[in-house]
Amino acid sequence: KMSLRLPNVYHISAFSWYAYVVKSLADRGGQELPPGIFVYGGPWKYLTFLNLLLQMFFFGLAAVNDLQPHPESALNRCKDFLFSVFVFPVGMFVVLLFWTIFAYDRELVYPATIDAFFPPWINHAMHTFVFPVLFGEILMQPHTYPRTKHALVALTVVGVCYLSWIIWVFLSTGIWVYPLLGLFSTSGLVGFFILNMSVVILFYVMGEKLNLLVWSKRLTTSKVRS
Repeated sequence: KMSLRLPNVYHISAFSWYAYVVKSLADRGGQELPPGIFVYGGPWKYLTFLNLLLQMFFFGLAAVNDLQPHPESALNRCKDFLFSVFVFPVGMFVVLLFWTIFAYDRELVYPATIDAFFPPWINHAMHTFVFPVLFGEILMQPHTYPRTKHALVALTVVGVCYLSWIIWVFLSTGIWVYPLLGLFSTSGLVGFFILNMSVVILFYVMGEKLNLLVWSKRLTTSKVRS
């Protein structure tokens, strides 16, 4: 007889929440938004939106994985890799970077004109609630982390791909995805992107340390048994 455990409920709830947020954003896609917001590439050029899809996909995958009878399945390894290398570091990065820039000058990342189209709850759903949901996942169950060099390679490849996409949008439209980027010189942009990648890597390390801190006893027992 199958019964839902707390992690199952958590994963289904988180997936449903993100699906609702994504649908709410999609429903506003037909509105007359401020100029330039969805030009060329639509929402797909914004890291915030891509992160929402990433979070939704992960929790959907985790909910399916909860139904697996074997904890060491390929699906479980895929879920752990996705969370440790991308979901936690990128999610935390989006929260930190957005609110840091917002506190300095919101016009550089989330112009006030957007408030008329996206209510405050959507802003917090995209840029605030990601934080507690990620920490909740760490508390729900342990995650097996890959070798650090493999994680760094994966993060670098994805980071370069997103950077290339941003540059392509700029070269095609003459508009930076985020107004902040227009304030930098070429060398400044390079330094800014290197700084961002360093922060993402730090969040990866932080996620691994937190996972070990919360689950060290269980993880050690598992290794001894194996």
